[in-house]
Amino acid sequence: MAEHQGGAFPRIRMRRNRRDDWSRRLMREARVTVDDLIWPVFVKETDVAEEEIASMPGVFRYSISRLVEAAGEAAALGIPALAIFPVIDPSLKTPGGDEAANPNNLICRAVKAVKKAHPDLGIICDVALDPFTSHGQDGILRDGYVVNDESVEMLVKQSLVQAAAGCDVIAPSDMMDGRVGAIRDALDSHGHEAVRILSYAAKYASAYYGPFRDAVGSATNLGGGDKRTYQMDPANGDEALREVALDLQEGADMVMVKPGLPYLDIVHRVKTEFRVPTYVYQVSGEYAMLRGAGDRGWLDWERVIMESLLCFKRAGADGILTYAAVEVARMLKDSGA
Repeated sequence: MAEHQGGAFPRIRMRRNRRDDWSRRLMREARVTVDDLIWPVFVKETDVAEEEIASMPGVFRYSISRLVEAAGEAAALGIPALAIFPVIDPSLKTPGGDEAANPNNLICRAVKAVKKAHPDLGIICDVALDPFTSHGQDGILRDGYVVNDESVEMLVKQSLVQAAAGCDVIAPSDMMDGRVGAIRDALDSHGHEAVRILSYAAKYASAYYGPFRDAVGSATNLGGGDKRTYQMDPANGDEALREVALDLQEGADMVMVKPGLPYLDIVHRVKTEFRVPTYVYQVSGEYAMLRGAGDRGWLDWERVIMESLLCFKRAGADGILTYAAVEVARMLKDSGA
């Protein structure tokens, strides 16, 4: 950065522009608006309208009918899109995750119901087998190892039934090699060329996912296993850029970094390097930490959640998946932002 001419203190006083609220607002570099928000939600086959998730206070598993209502509330606040995650009945889970390819499965019925009620609300569907497998892995196991190509075949089938149900954005979160290209080819050849792909291009084998696995019921199935043979090593940054480049070459329309706050450097590098729509997922563990501290009075919940989202925007994110999306949208509305 070139040095400014004209000397230093006392001629230059950086605090001048921070003196008043109006001047702070004029100088603000990053902003969070409702247009930045994507709301991840959980749907379950249940007669109970909603069940709070113990490890994620304020987050619920919804019945389909309640999800439709909640989606309407989000749409009324101006939230552009929902990401819907299914909580699959254990009796439907198999080693191969076959229920993922059922055109009448829970996620497909939920998408149809939400789309019918709120056609202008964007719907994002994860493509991964972990909610559907009896072992909790994102792909198909062979001799204790998640095999790539067989898993991709099932992911393609999953993508097609979700697209046929009305999903607007397919989001491969499995980290199998070549899955974006295979899904893009299948979507295009089946008349779904308008369906977008938001690739979890840099998804790390993180310790921050625990509450999510509780929410969808895959934690018990996974047991003592882990996902380090396909999700990225948290130590690596250059590798993330290679993953993003490959997914873009294969036809991804947008890319995502996951988790969020511990990987702000990756968000910044991806946006700087590729200049493509770049999203970040404030994952369940991040949300649970901030919410838990807020509920105990250790932190100011409203301030820390807004600050965390500002950090994503400052790093270069175009949009943010956050479980606090509805609360944040209300805060923004109340503040007149």
